[in-house]
Formats: sequence, structure tokens, C-alpha cells
Amino acid sequence: MNILTTPTVAVPSKGRLREQVLDLLSHAGYSTRAFSRADASATVEQIDFIEMRPRDAAAWLRAGRLSAAFISTDTALENEVETWEHLDLGFARSDLVVACRESATFQTMADLDGTTIATHLPQWTRRWLDLEGIAANVVTMGGSLEGVCAAGMADAIVDLRETGGSLIRNRLRVLAQGHSCEARFSWAADAAEPIRGLTLRLEAALEASATQYLMLHIHPDRVDGLSEVFPGLAAPTVLPLAGRTDLVAAHLVVKRSELWSRLSSLRELGATGIVALPTGAILP
Repeated sequence: MNILTTPTVAVPSKGRLREQVLDLLSHAGYSTRAFSRADASATVEQIDFIEMRPRDAAAWLRAGRLSAAFISTDTALENEVETWEHLDLGFARSDLVVACRESATFQTMADLDGTTIATHLPQWTRRWLDLEGIAANVVTMGGSLEGVCAAGMADAIVDLRETGGSLIRNRLRVLAQGHSCEARFSWAADAAEPIRGLTLRLEAALEASATQYLMLHIHPDRVDGLSEVFPGLAAPTVLPLAGRTDLVAAHLVVKRSELWSRLSSLRELGATGIVALPTGAILP
């Protein structure tokens, strides 16, 4: 049970993940000015935000001393909170993999039986190995893993792969992939109302970041063609234009990823005066 009287949320204390989380909070309407100070905590709209590493935040979340936390899939897995209520944030994506030296004879996970494996995630790694029926010596590390594997101290590592560049530089290869990871916002089941409100605002901000508000002029008989250009489109808002019967104004929300590739299709429909604006929030 959450013993906190004031909702407390952990945000990343440094790095690119911190920047992305603060950008998201700002987009969701929360002031992030307080986070520019040297203080490790700030109270914003009845929520106490505290800065800490995601791996620590996941541990404190599980211990019931946090109401919610911006963490990542790997830290959730390590602390066994992966099934807790959460919102995937769509950034900081990576894969949890097991990697070994290019020269190693290992071909499958089964070949790791009896080996030494280094990782930042010992608990999850042991559970993964147990599921695969592999008995290995798991060594917990806090620093870079690639070097100890390249030097032969570890037979393999379980680590996050983003671009794969670090593995290549250290002449390592992926033996198996364990889990896809990304940043997430996780909260306790008994979280207070301010956390529910924060979650709703984050959802709206995330949805808005993937869409654009589109306005255009089009002949009334061609409005139905908009759903062919943007399949799955809900009915657009159609407004009359003063003194015109040959054109109406159509307003619609479209996926940002689809807009540019379909401008020519809009032109073929006879659309003119096309304006695309960023959306601030989308609430289903």
C-alpha cells in the first residue's frame, strides 16, 4: 500500500531521458522551471517531484515510497513492476540483448550453460536464464559491460542495445534478444487523484505529439474523399465559407507521419488553402 500522504513522482536526474521527460511534462502543461535549480525536488500542482536515477526510482516505487515514476522497461523488469499500471512514452527505445565476443563459439542461449555473464540487471537476467534452463554465474556490474566481455573476463553480457555501435566497436555480437524497452511512466494501483490527472495529461500530450491539425478548402462533393486519403479518419468538421457555395472548410486531425506523403493526394482532390498546425492535446 502506498503510505505517502502527498503524491510523489520520480523524474530522471540526468541525461537525455531527463530532457525528454521534462519536455513531455512541459507539453502536458506542468511548469518545469523548478527543475533548473540545484534542488533535487520540486512541488508542482500538488505533486512532489523528486530527481533520481530510473533504476533507483523503480526500486522505491516497488517499495511503496513513490506514487509514480518515469522509469524504463528494463528497470521495471529488474524490480518486477513491469505489470504495474503504466504508460509507454515512445522514446528512449532499446533492446535487452545477450552478447558475446565475435570469436566465441556460442551459437544459442543454451551454449551459455556454465559461463560467466555480466549485467546491470542481475535479477531479471537470472529469471531469463532460469526460463531457458541455463545455469550461469551472473556478475552484477555498475559500469561499462562491453569492456569486460571484450577482455575475456565475462563470457557474455546482458545489456541494452540502442544503435549497436558500442557492440561493434568492442567486437561483440548479439546472441539473443530478450526484451524491447522504452521509457515509461509507472504508477501504483492506489495512486492519488493528482497522479490520475497527470497520467491523463501525459496521454493527451503524447497523442498530440503524433498528430497535426489540418485545415483546408475543398468542394463539398469531395469531402468524402478525405477518408480515402487518410484511412481510419473520423468524420471531419465541415464549415461553410462566407459567400461561397463551391467550397467548404474542412478541419481534421491526422497522423504527423502521414501528412507529408499525402499532400499530393490532397491536391488531386482539389484541396486548397492547406494549413497544418501542431496539436496541443488530444483526448479520445
